Formats: sequence, C-alpha cells, structure tokens
Amino acid sequence: MAQAVRQQLNQLASMSHSGTSHKDVTERYKAILETTIKTQGDELIPSLHAFVEALVNENISLVISRQILTDFCNHLTKLPDPVAKNVAKFTLDRVYARVISFEEQVASIRQHLANIYEREKSWAEAAQVLVGIPLETGQKQYSTDYKLKTYLKIARLYLENEDPVQAEAYINRASLLQADSQNEDLQIRYKDCYARVLDYRRKFIEAAQRYNELSSIIAENERMNALKKALICTILASAGQQRSRMLATLFKDERCQRLPAYNILEKMYLDRIIRSNDLQEFSEMLQQHQKAITADGSTILDRAAIEHNLLSASKLYNNISFTELGALLEIEPSKAEKIASQMITEGRMTGSVDQIASIVHFETHEALPNWDKQIQSLCVQVNLIIERISEKEPDWMIKYM
Repeated sequence: MAQAVRQQLNQLASMSHSGTSHKDVTERYKAILETTIKTQGDELIPSLHAFVEALVNENISLVISRQILTDFCNHLTKLPDPVAKNVAKFTLDRVYARVISFEEQVASIRQHLANIYEREKSWAEAAQVLVGIPLETGQKQYSTDYKLKTYLKIARLYLENEDPVQAEAYINRASLLQADSQNEDLQIRYKDCYARVLDYRRKFIEAAQRYNELSSIIAENERMNALKKALICTILASAGQQRSRMLATLFKDERCQRLPAYNILEKMYLDRIIRSNDLQEFSEMLQQHQKAITADGSTILDRAAIEHNLLSASKLYNNISFTELGALLEIEPSKAEKIASQMITEGRMTGSVDQIASIVHFETHEALPNWDKQIQSLCVQVNLIIERISEKEPDWMIKYM
C-alpha cells in the first residue's frame, strides 16, 4: 500500500509541473489523503509516512503542500494515539529542514503530540515538544492569547514533572503577556499556575495570597479547594508579620471554618502552642513537594510549627533558657538556639541571645499600653477644649452638660 501511495504521489508531482491547475492538483492530493487515512492494519503508518515524504518534497509548490499539510494535521487528531504519535514524530523529523515554510502546520502537530504525551503522563516530553514552537523567533506572528496559553501549558507540564525551576522560567514569560490578554479563562489559569509555581518554590506566603485571591474569582465548585491551598501554604510559611496578616485574613473568612485544617489555623492565629500530635492529620493533606526535608533535617511543616511556637513563647516569656526552650519546642536545645538566633537576625522576632548564660531574651511591644496612652492623651485634649469653651461661654456647661 505504501508503494502504491508513492507512485500516485510521484505521478501527481509530475502533473503539477505540466500545467495542471493548482486547484485540480490540490483536489487529487486531498483524494489520496482521504484514501490513505482509511488504510487498515499495519499498512496505515507506512502509507502515511510515504504521503508525508512526498508532500514535503521541494518539488511541490508551497501553496499546495501547506494546504494539504493543514488537512493532514486535521486528520491526525482523529487517529488513535499510538498511530498519531508515530506519524507526528516522523512528520516533524522530515519537515525539520523546511520548518520555516510550515510553521503553522508544525505548531499544530506539536500541540497534538504534546496532548498525546500528556495523556500518557510523559510530562517532560510534552513540555519539550511545545518548547519547540518558535513563539517569539519564528516568522509567523502568533496572537497574544495563543502564546500565553502555550507558555502556561508548558509551565503546568513542568510542574507535573516536579521541575519548578523550568516552570518558573515559562510562567515569567507568561507574565509579560497576561496584562495584554482580555481572556478571563487565561487570566485565571495564569493566576492558578503562578500560585502553584510559588508553592513549589516554597514562597508560601506569596502562594497563599494568590490562592486566596483565586478562591473569590474561580468557579464555585473549585473555590474551597483554592482556599484550602491558601490555608496550607499559610501554615507552612515562615513565622513573621506577613504570615500573621495572612492568618488574620483567613481566620476572619467564615468559609475557613469548614476546612479540616481550621483547628491549626485557629491555634496559630491565637498564638497557642502547637504540639506534634496536632500536626498528624494536617500532614496527610500535604502534597509531595510540601513534605520535603529542610537543611536542618526537619520537614517544612515541623520547621513552620517550631517557628510558630517560638514566636508564641516570645509573647509568654521575658526570657527562657535554651534547655527549657528546647523542651517547649520538643527539639534539642542547640537547635532551639539556632532557630531563635536566625529569626532574630531576620527581624521576624525581637530579642537577643545570651550564649554565655544560655538564655534567650525576648523584647515584646505590647499594644494595650500604647492604646491606653493614646486614649489618655485624647481625654486630656478633650478636657482642654471643654475648659477653653467654659472660659468664653460660662453658661455653656449648664446648657449642654
């Protein structure tokens, strides 16, 4: 069958040089393609290979070959995945030398081949196929939405492959385009993908903020899942003012009360000490990348809980020994000292470490005394105003008080 296809195409190629109109030649190519696509059994793939080889030959007019290759791409999407995958890879290989002449058709083939790899869960291969589309360097001018959609898909595929570095590179390219797109669906996809990249890169507070924003704009059935991700990222974030603000935002959101991790949120917001047994149920909610081990040998969750407990302790104690602090945090005293020193150095906690005496001193800035002073000052000012009014209007007090 493949040999018969080659013979038909060779005859057709000679006809195109003998003065036969492009329209007639194009119709005959379409007829051969229709017949070839219907080939049964093991002859289908060799026949399609033969068709592609003849079609991309330089002897055929570009006007004809582009149009027929476009039709070929449409048929490709209707073939079984194993056949389409084989033929797509063969076509990309054969057209490589003339890719500039067939940019639109090559992009279409790459998109479909990436879909096949994605269905096979071959994430890296799918991403690499899409990377091959010259979105910025080719002669064809792609629309903003097409480029944005493709970059977002590449980033998502790299995330599925646990490669956040490559994913971040392509989400950054998408960032340059998203402001110019009016497509609401792509805007939501961008926000979701960007949040996932931040999550994978352990920028948990930024990820929590974006997940929380998504929980208000996406479809109703997906909002609670986005809110759950925001809550998880907030709990995993490093202790400090930014996380405290995010905890307050989520705690005041009534929807969070329906989430299974609400008890952890409540304890963190109220500055209560969290014990290791409180974290067992929560740890089962984490994704694989969120269970990674940090440089000091603890998990991300353990580290976040230790930092939270240390910050809570700073509001309960004026000072505490390394030994007592270690017992409170359920870790070694030396590790407790190291974490306290790091948080103080980074400005996430106010205090000092006395290594000679093996004591951590905490400096707290109470809000209530400052509030009392402000109220007292306001009362003094009001009294002064009343006294001055009374001096000028002696009867004022009797009339209005």
